[in-house]
Amino acid sequence: MTGVPAQRVLFHVVTGSGKTSAAHAYAIATGVPQFSADDDVGWLPGWEGREIEDQYRIAATIAGQDRWVLDSAYSSWRDIIIARTELIVFLDYPRWLSLGRLVRRTIRRIISKDQVCNGNTETLRRVLAKDSIIGWHFKTFTRKRKAIEQIRANPSMPPVLSFQRPCDLDSWIAEGAHAPPAVQSLRED
Repeated sequence: MTGVPAQRVLFHVVTGSGKTSAAHAYAIATGVPQFSADDDVGWLPGWEGREIEDQYRIAATIAGQDRWVLDSAYSSWRDIIIARTELIVFLDYPRWLSLGRLVRRTIRRIISKDQVCNGNTETLRRVLAKDSIIGWHFKTFTRKRKAIEQIRANPSMPPVLSFQRPCDLDSWIAEGAHAPPAVQSLRED
């Protein structure tokens, strides 16, 4: 791939794929400011979900900037992000990989009491709850993959760059995360 890295990038992937880490690596490699769907838009302390109107307003503020990388976009405000996205990066990993990563990460966070977002932590009680992050993975896995396929099939959508293996993503980022030619042609207009 040639050209400069895309300046408005959405990592749109299934839960547990490593989207936040990938977005962070992209931000470091390119100097593009990073935003988090969970930290910056979705969640407040005490695992309280931010009001949808506030999420939309915050997402619109992020989308309106010239440069950003976002680690996800909730369906309630995805439209405002995609309208300004230059490149969607899809970590198209098999379920066993994303689920394995999610379970390991969740266990590590429970033991270490690491903060997840806005001071929130994962607990065994939360993992066993009806709306747990692992349950969310199962609930949304197929839906998120279908959404990406619909985006890929729609020529009016931003280009999608897919990675089936973490090592390919790592190589792309290590090589400078250059935007694919479709993104370059959009930028020349």
